[in-house]
Amino acid sequence: MFAQWVQSHRDLPLLVNQWANVTRWEMRTRPFIRTLEFLWQEGHTAHATKQEAEEEALQMIEVYRTFAVDQAAIPVVVGRKSKLETFAGAVHTYTIEAMMGDRKALQAGTSHNLGQNFARAFETKFTDENGASQYVWQTSWGMSTRMIGGIIMTHGDDRGLILPPKVAPIQVVIVPIWKSSEEKESVLGGALAVEKSLKAASIRVKLDASEQKTPGWKFNHWEMKGVPLRVEIGPRDITSGSVVTVRRDFSGKASKEFGVSLAGLDVHIRKRLEEIQDNLLARALTFQDENIVDVESYLELKAAVSEGKWGRGHWAGSDLDEVTVKEETGATIRCFPFNQPEASKPCFMTGKSANEVAIFAKSY
Repeated sequence: MFAQWVQSHRDLPLLVNQWANVTRWEMRTRPFIRTLEFLWQEGHTAHATKQEAEEEALQMIEVYRTFAVDQAAIPVVVGRKSKLETFAGAVHTYTIEAMMGDRKALQAGTSHNLGQNFARAFETKFTDENGASQYVWQTSWGMSTRMIGGIIMTHGDDRGLILPPKVAPIQVVIVPIWKSSEEKESVLGGALAVEKSLKAASIRVKLDASEQKTPGWKFNHWEMKGVPLRVEIGPRDITSGSVVTVRRDFSGKASKEFGVSLAGLDVHIRKRLEEIQDNLLARALTFQDENIVDVESYLELKAAVSEGKWGRGHWAGSDLDEVTVKEETGATIRCFPFNQPEASKPCFMTGKSANEVAIFAKSY
């Protein structure tokens, strides 16, 4: 289609972003992570120059990094894929790699600089400003519903989901507690007022006033669904003009806050949601940092991988060396991080001078 759409330099850049369902043949499926069908956001672009295509590819991996960190509260390592791991037909593949709760790596988003490879295959040309015929320079990039799996496996615990407030469909659930019909009227009235005030503050809130289940059942239910904050309101709270709030990212007594005033409750809750968002990111970042090991020999890499950790070390190995590592350890080069040390050191595999460090890990 690009070959039909692009004729002149005036048609460039051609920028296509779409949401599409994709079906693939997978021998072994995992919910969200690797499925026969998935929904994704994918982009395809065509440019007049090599530099524009490279800038586009780098811009989009930064968009994905920003989303992962700022919205999903998932710290990621951003970098370039090795030659063996590069998308077929691409010049460079850029990736964001996230560490899941079991310490496996998840490729959470990729951006490819395709150069002119696909343009030559499909004869996608344009007439430049001088009247000469040129091949376009292309990129493609995408992030899929795999990211949902990433959120689950980064933040979840044995009680279920823990959703970052910025992406949680329900940020706050209100659970009213009463025993008699008299208590029900006052408590439910107070709960409705709280719901109204939070909605007015643009907080995504759910009032669970169903009578088929006990408050305790509701607590467990909404904790399992990962709602970041719970508001409990009973007869005593109505009398005192306060509520109890419970954070999903903490457990036990540390999660509960008693006597939270109804006056300014929306401001208080917004502050708590921001704290939960920040805490989830900080917790995941600490976990990531604790499980990335700097290695200076192949034996050290093997030891790190056997412990389920990521190994980071200087690399100047060949494609065959990379295959050897994968066959012997099960780990692959996840990326050459953009954040590189200034000094070169010997490659931990070959002893040759290496200008870059690579990160090795087992992955999904």
